[in-house]
Amino acid sequence: MHAEIADFLVDCLQNSVEANAKYIILDYFYFVDDRIEVAIIDNGKGMDSEILKKIQDPFYTDGTKHVRRKVGLGIPFLIQAVNLSGGHFSVESQKGKGTELRFSFDLKNIDTPPEGDVNGAVVQTMMFDGDFELEFNKKRIENGIEKGYTIKKTELTDALGGLSDASSIKLAKTFLDSQDEDLI
Repeated sequence: MHAEIADFLVDCLQNSVEANAKYIILDYFYFVDDRIEVAIIDNGKGMDSEILKKIQDPFYTDGTKHVRRKVGLGIPFLIQAVNLSGGHFSVESQKGKGTELRFSFDLKNIDTPPEGDVNGAVVQTMMFDGDFELEFNKKRIENGIEKGYTIKKTELTDALGGLSDASSIKLAKTFLDSQDEDLI
């Protein structure tokens, strides 16, 4: 089972990459002492209404992502965690157009999982195979004041020469962590 919100991010972002999305947007908004809101929007292959209903069933898998698995637990685990924490979950998709997944966690609820290493999850996703752009929008909102930043995979890979060796991966993570310092 997923232990942290960062785990859910990696799982959902991996779904977008495996749906052949060329552009993925991750919005991660932290409302201090209130909630975390996440949106993952992609232009991947999308799903029709029948498949969209099935993805919430842990005993459903399309059989192509993991050919030996008979279950698909990522979205059902996310829905369970969101419901336990008093959050919200929604997913919209159109075949051939893409998918929009939104969820939130109530920070005041004892059942909300810890955040985990969100920046590490983003860097990990940027390392996935595939020709895709990942746009990461992170905001911290406190007393109506928003602070945030946006970074794209291509910006990091252009600056670092890729994300294929330990030093560039560490630099990417260090850079994202340094951007968080400006949010406090």
